[in-house]
Amino acid sequence: MKIAIVREQAEGERRVAATPETVKKFKALGADVAIEAGAGLTASIADADYAAAGATVADRAATVGGADILLGVQGPSPDSLIGAKPGAWIVAGLNPFGDRARVDAYAAAGYEALAMEFMPRITRAQSMDILSSQSNLSGYKAVLDAAAEYGRAFPMMMTAAGTVSAAKVFVMGVGVAGLQAIATAKRLGAQVSATDVRAATREQIESLGAKAIFVEKVAGIEGEGSGGYATEMSEDYKAAQAELVSGHIAKQDIVITTALIPGRPAPRLISDAQIATMKPGSVIVDLAVEQGGNVEGAVAGEVAERHGVKIVGHRNVPSRLAADTSALFARNLYNFLSAFWDKERNAPVLDEEIGNAIRLTQGGKVVNERLLG
Repeated sequence: MKIAIVREQAEGERRVAATPETVKKFKALGADVAIEAGAGLTASIADADYAAAGATVADRAATVGGADILLGVQGPSPDSLIGAKPGAWIVAGLNPFGDRARVDAYAAAGYEALAMEFMPRITRAQSMDILSSQSNLSGYKAVLDAAAEYGRAFPMMMTAAGTVSAAKVFVMGVGVAGLQAIATAKRLGAQVSATDVRAATREQIESLGAKAIFVEKVAGIEGEGSGGYATEMSEDYKAAQAELVSGHIAKQDIVITTALIPGRPAPRLISDAQIATMKPGSVIVDLAVEQGGNVEGAVAGEVAERHGVKIVGHRNVPSRLAADTSALFARNLYNFLSAFWDKERNAPVLDEEIGNAIRLTQGGKVVNERLLG
């Protein structure tokens, strides 16, 4: 059983899908591990560290040649995998909705593509969930990015020259990223509030010491979709939310938006008119900018400015903390493969529940129901 890791090919991607820690663990399972030279450099991992852990470090052709499983952060291009075994697994974040052409190419090449972002949100798969592990650090980094752009201090400071007021931070969307953003902003001494369409998140917000801002008296709107994700809201709810947010956002120094709906464009949470009510020098960080953005005027890859308000739209926020996000991503991949490792076959054998959820291609065809509907 040969596991291969090639250098990430997407522009700006600094993460890597294996670390010396996970290489050692794969070796202990009985697998051979090959990694393309330089694959870990942008995540602060030297080739010598991989070699010391037991991996073979080589060029791409030698790394891929004869591979049974190919690990990636983002899906490698099919033409970079020539030489892998027929039916080889590609295990990575594959962006199935956003890059369907690549999925079709995997099928045509005979690979079995497994999309880690389709991992079901069930208890036994929590340690395999790349969305949670990467979002956690994205929420943390969003607050640091906001602090870097904000021209004032976060905590209240009492000095001989007078008092500096605490920054007011508003988090919109309380999933994994939002909860970490709340916790990080609180650690920095900000006055924090948060909102979400899912009523169940109120207790989570308050448990972190933040103020919960919720739409009231709109019957039957819980906002809970399958797997713990938010779902699309009714027009009545959207109108009530817009009114609530408009009044609250005008008083905030920093707003962080994290709302995503799987397989659909990010919902619009903040309009240009609402931005215009904010104080000059305020900052908005849009973590959903690559999926269309929660904020009107957000530009992927840029820090835009409207009405004196900075709108931060960094791409691939997890990659901005490449060493830590790589470590977590690599553990997710190891936890996934090791959970299904058959010692007799010296290979992983997926069960039906998780296999059917994440398998995109098999036998030359696209087989995942979410892509066939």
